[in-house]
Amino acid sequence: MALSARNHLKGEVSEVLLGTVTALITVRVGNNLIESVITKRSAEELKLRKGDKVRAVIKATEVMIEKD
Repeated sequence: MALSARNHLKGEVSEVLLGTVTALITVRVGNNLIESVITKRSAEELKLRKGDKVRAVIKATEVMIEKD
Protein backbone atom coordinates (compact mmCIF):
# COMPACT_ATOMS: atom_id res chain seq x y z
CA MET A 1 0.00 0.00 0.00
CA ALA A 2 1.43 3.38 -0.98
CA LEU A 3 1.15 6.13 1.63
CA SER A 4 2.06 9.80 1.60
CA ALA A 5 3.30 9.63 5.20
CA ARG A 6 7.09 9.48 5.31
CA ASN A 7 7.63 8.34 8.89
CA HIS A 8 7.31 4.56 9.20
CA LEU A 9 8.68 3.22 12.48
CA LYS A 10 8.90 -0.55 12.94
CA GLY A 11 8.07 -1.74 16.42
CA GLU A 12 6.25 -4.21 18.61
CA VAL A 13 2.91 -3.80 20.34
CA SER A 14 3.57 -3.66 24.09
CA GLU A 15 0.02 -2.96 25.25
CA VAL A 16 -3.55 -2.89 23.95
CA LEU A 17 -6.18 -1.21 26.15
CA LEU A 18 -9.70 -1.53 24.75
CA GLY A 19 -12.29 1.02 25.80
CA THR A 20 -15.93 1.30 24.85
CA VAL A 21 -15.28 3.17 21.60
CA THR A 22 -11.51 3.64 21.36
CA ALA A 23 -8.37 1.63 21.95
CA LEU A 24 -5.00 2.81 23.27
CA ILE A 25 -2.19 1.01 21.45
CA THR A 26 1.36 1.28 22.78
CA VAL A 27 4.19 0.40 20.41
CA ARG A 28 7.81 -0.03 21.49
CA VAL A 29 10.26 1.35 18.92
CA GLY A 30 13.74 0.64 20.24
CA ASN A 31 13.89 2.20 23.72
CA ASN A 32 10.94 4.47 22.97
CA LEU A 33 7.18 4.07 23.33
CA ILE A 34 4.67 5.50 20.88
CA GLU A 35 1.01 5.65 21.89
CA SER A 36 -1.86 5.81 19.45
CA VAL A 37 -5.59 6.12 20.06
CA ILE A 38 -7.57 4.35 17.37
CA THR A 39 -11.13 3.09 17.20
CA LYS A 40 -11.89 -0.12 19.04
CA ARG A 41 -13.28 -1.49 15.78
CA SER A 42 -9.97 -0.86 13.98
CA ALA A 43 -8.02 -2.58 16.76
CA GLU A 44 -10.34 -5.57 16.56
CA GLU A 45 -10.22 -5.72 12.75
CA LEU A 46 -6.41 -5.62 12.85
CA LYS A 47 -6.49 -8.24 15.64
CA LEU A 48 -3.84 -6.25 17.50
CA ARG A 49 -2.23 -8.18 20.33
CA LYS A 50 0.78 -7.70 22.59
CA GLY A 51 3.90 -8.88 20.79
CA ASP A 52 2.60 -8.17 17.27
CA LYS A 53 5.15 -6.66 14.90
CA VAL A 54 3.71 -3.43 13.47
CA ARG A 55 4.69 -0.11 11.90
CA ALA A 56 3.69 3.19 13.43
CA VAL A 57 2.97 5.45 10.47
CA ILE A 58 3.17 9.13 11.39
CA LYS A 59 1.96 11.99 9.24
CA ALA A 60 2.17 15.29 11.04
CA THR A 61 2.47 18.89 10.05
CA GLU A 62 4.50 19.60 13.17
CA VAL A 63 7.31 17.47 14.58
CA MET A 64 9.44 18.99 17.30
CA ILE A 65 13.16 18.19 17.54
CA GLU A 66 15.01 18.34 20.86
CA LYS A 67 18.75 18.24 21.23
CA ASP A 68 20.41 17.47 24.57
